[in-house]
Amino acid sequence: MTLLSIRNLNVSIGGTQVLHDVGFDIAPGEVVGVVGESGSGKSMTALSTMRLLPRGAAMTGRILLDGEDLGARTEPGMCALRGDRLGMVFQEPMTALNPLRTIGAQVAEVIARHRPGVDAEAEAAQALTRAGLPPAQFPLTRYPHDLSGGQRQRVVIATATALRPRLLIADEPTTALDVTTQARILDLLRGLAAEDGAGLMMITHDLAVVAGIADRIVIMKDGRVEEIGETTQLFRQMRRPYTRALFEASTHKPSRHGRAPGAPVAEIDDAIRDYPLPRRGIFAKREAFRAVDHVSLAVRSGENVGLVGESGCGKSTLSRALLALEPLQGGSVRITGRDFATGDPDIRRDGLSPADAARYPHEFSGGQRQRIAIARALVTAPKLVVLDEAVSALDVSVRARILDLLADLSERLSVSYLFISHDLHVVRAITDRVMVMQAGKIVEDGATEDIFANPQHPYTRQLLAATPDLEAALAAREARAEP
Repeated sequence: MTLLSIRNLNVSIGGTQVLHDVGFDIAPGEVVGVVGESGSGKSMTALSTMRLLPRGAAMTGRILLDGEDLGARTEPGMCALRGDRLGMVFQEPMTALNPLRTIGAQVAEVIARHRPGVDAEAEAAQALTRAGLPPAQFPLTRYPHDLSGGQRQRVVIATATALRPRLLIADEPTTALDVTTQARILDLLRGLAAEDGAGLMMITHDLAVVAGIADRIVIMKDGRVEEIGETTQLFRQMRRPYTRALFEASTHKPSRHGRAPGAPVAEIDDAIRDYPLPRRGIFAKREAFRAVDHVSLAVRSGENVGLVGESGCGKSTLSRALLALEPLQGGSVRITGRDFATGDPDIRRDGLSPADAARYPHEFSGGQRQRIAIARALVTAPKLVVLDEAVSALDVSVRARILDLLADLSERLSVSYLFISHDLHVVRAITDRVMVMQAGKIVEDGATEDIFANPQHPYTRQLLAATPDLEAALAAREARAEP
């Protein structure tokens, strides 16, 4: 039985063809991964299915949902379908959620629109509970900014699945999430699809993620379907050169010769950073949340250091304190031996080359924009560059090229990196030393290969266990398939 059938799908925007004869099927309860580089047509295929193409787009071909041709539906007819039989989870929850409305109201709105007469608030509470946000812990009156990134993504999932749609489309739903939150979100999506018998179209550039969740994979390139197959079979055989190139890029490790580290270029001693919490009453004592709790660290000349941990552990707060973008309540920061405080004009500088001055960011691809950001950070030949999730939103091929660039610049310019990322594969590829952060504290610190090969702290072991691994996912599939 076929739930979704896409046949000979062609899409042109402004006279430029962006999809060429795309076609594949999804069965009820099946998870199909759609994989490819940026610009390959993944998201355009999803938007075509939802009939949410940009103004000026022209579409031909057929998209059948339970045998019904969606192309024959009017826009009001599609509005009746979206949120009911079709649900979509977008990549960035803050762009999908209204910051001025409570999470309960936003989920209830979808229910009330399609099911007038039902208790929308009660149904919203049930949907949020299914998504892992029970109202007893996360009241319906909370706003999106009150939640973490993973929690906001659960609200988006609750909204998309509130009416148990026949087809759920997830477009890069875990790109910006740390590995443990990502694992929980993937389990949630897979569980909801199985529970409701829904089809799941999983769009991602992360081959390890798709290998763990998808039954079949569609590889796309330049708006065309390059290869389709059952997950294990496709990755083990890889008939097409492009599929092999994606596989190699996903496990790419830049060539690094390594250098003996020199004197410290950045030092943090006993850093404390508190954020005030809202008062619980007029006369209540103001409490504070400690984001950085007595942290000390050093990055030495020629050394690339990784800083990893879950969302909210204090990584980015620590990096902002290091760059004097936020004040500390305690401790000190020194750059090349000098005390560094907020507003110091002599150490933090930036600028752009004249050749780029006449162009705007939207004129560049994601990888090009990241190269410009790197050039901007390096233009004054700094001793230390802080990279906060610098490659998390890039597809595997672009990511591999950016990592090669960073490794080359580090070697040639003797620049040190503090590399903050939730992608532990990237951290392993680019760093000499890793620090693991949990609840505002550094819980483990050591040479990169030592940390990955023999983690000592339980939290480090938990992070490594949650990290998607392509070979491990394929081996697990093969083991399950054995009689």
